[in-house]
Amino acid sequence: MRLGAVVLAAGAASRMRGGDKLLEVVDGAPLIATLTRRLLSAGVAACAVTLPPDRPARNAALAGLRATVLPVPDATEGMSASLRRSAQWAGDMDLAALMLVPGDMPDLTSADFGRLITTFAADPLTPLRATGQDGTPGHPVLFPTTLFPALAALTGDQGARAILQTHAPRIIALPNDHALTDLDTPEDWAKWRARP
Repeated sequence: MRLGAVVLAAGAASRMRGGDKLLEVVDGAPLIATLTRRLLSAGVAACAVTLPPDRPARNAALAGLRATVLPVPDATEGMSASLRRSAQWAGDMDLAALMLVPGDMPDLTSADFGRLITTFAADPLTPLRATGQDGTPGHPVLFPTTLFPALAALTGDQGARAILQTHAPRIIALPNDHALTDLDTPEDWAKWRARP
């Protein structure tokens, strides 16, 4: 099964007050590069990163990685613009499934991605969603090819919530808060870095 992944990195990071959360150094590299490396080492067939047109430093952070840059010229529309672009790429790549990974989740590991891929392969026609250990819905989410058209038709800033309401996903709990930790502000990052 050809399963691809997209790191969703076309947001404005407006709550960082001039910084860029996707360029915060995690595991020795900018976060979007670290997530991309972890996905590639987990064995995805193809990997891409959505980027807005006005963040050249994000593009530069991906230099040397085996990942496709997906420009999202309409990124200001919201999350749906990245999801549409991701679905188009997945269809063009003839992928059987697509894992969508928010670019601001530093706790996600190669092992997490590998578990998701293995679990999805057991029932590749049903979406799969990661949760916290307590069952709180989180990310990533994996979509079968049959739902690519629905992703491609999204509008606004609601993400894929409506699709998951119509097509209930299986769930898989990841360790600790791996599926829930997203860091949006300098304070979030400071607290995360201060963890024991």
